[in-house]
Amino acid sequence: MENEVIKGDCVEIMSALPRQIADCIFADPPYNLQLEGELWRPNMTKVDAVDDKWDQFGGTEEGSEFKSFEAYDDFTEAWLKAARHVLSDTGTIWVIGTYHNIYRVGKVMMDLGYWTLNDIVWVKTNPMPNFRGVRLTNAHETLLWAKRSKEQKKYTFNHHAMKLYNDGKQMRSDWELPLCTGAERIRINGEKAHTTQKPEALLERVIVASTRVGDVVLDPFFGTGTTGAVAKRLGRRWIGIEQEERYVELARRRIEAVEPMSQEWLKQYTQDPSPPKRIPLKHLIQQGLLRPGDRLKHTRLDVEAVINPDGTISANGYQGSIHQVGALVAGSPACNGWTHWTYMCPQTGRQTLLDELRRVIRGQ
Repeated sequence: MENEVIKGDCVEIMSALPRQIADCIFADPPYNLQLEGELWRPNMTKVDAVDDKWDQFGGTEEGSEFKSFEAYDDFTEAWLKAARHVLSDTGTIWVIGTYHNIYRVGKVMMDLGYWTLNDIVWVKTNPMPNFRGVRLTNAHETLLWAKRSKEQKKYTFNHHAMKLYNDGKQMRSDWELPLCTGAERIRINGEKAHTTQKPEALLERVIVASTRVGDVVLDPFFGTGTTGAVAKRLGRRWIGIEQEERYVELARRRIEAVEPMSQEWLKQYTQDPSPPKRIPLKHLIQQGLLRPGDRLKHTRLDVEAVINPDGTISANGYQGSIHQVGALVAGSPACNGWTHWTYMCPQTGRQTLLDELRRVIRGQ
């Protein structure tokens, strides 16, 4: 099922897939635009607006607006519940939308327990003008990036890789990118194949930010396959779900033509290095580099600690890890004990950071 487009209803399909199969989900659900009437430019050419059946919720009778919202909320809750089933316990989800739907989607996500990490504003450098001139041009869309729950500790964020998209500086939450136009826009007989095709540059940032080479990216509203095309190029696996037959075939042909980047290049530029292996203080005792009863000194305070046989330390009436005790004696919310405690090095006869011993173990 990896690296293929599955035709059908996303709620049914995600519910039937194995649990926690996806490392990342990118969802571009219907926006529920509900455009009333036709839209014309000043030169009297008709605007190719979103009027597809899949973007319509509720009826057209009097009072249908509330029914439409109610139907859309039910739909949103259903697919987000199914998404939780397939999202791994270290994965994250991205949902994109406009003012028509993103606030309703955000509420449902919070109600279901998702925990928002960022809201990202995609600032369109070439937005469609407001032809009627009755309000501001809609020049952005919003992406919600969330983890499964507040309690989830681990998830992927390639902080350093994302700096490459911002001149070497920390990536911001406002992304200036053009709409999907020109050769990238898929057309059939001169007409747009899909009314809301997203630019590959947008999906590239999403995938680079929150996945590693070989991860599985799932898109429940696959459309013409932008997510799959970018995932394949970036060495990620992918799963696409799409209910419209015409989009399924377009996506398959499009992705088949994509050439993946080299693995060496991808690991260097599209993901941060793997975090180094954690080394407990007890391991240093077991290796004979430290002994129970040895004394440590704090780098900034006139405080000494004693190493206990179980790998904890004691100082000023506190007992715990080097990090816990370091924070308590300093009155700080957190502390990196490796860089705040020193030991007497027998080879040099000088106080040396514990981090030097950790480097020895990692080097071995």
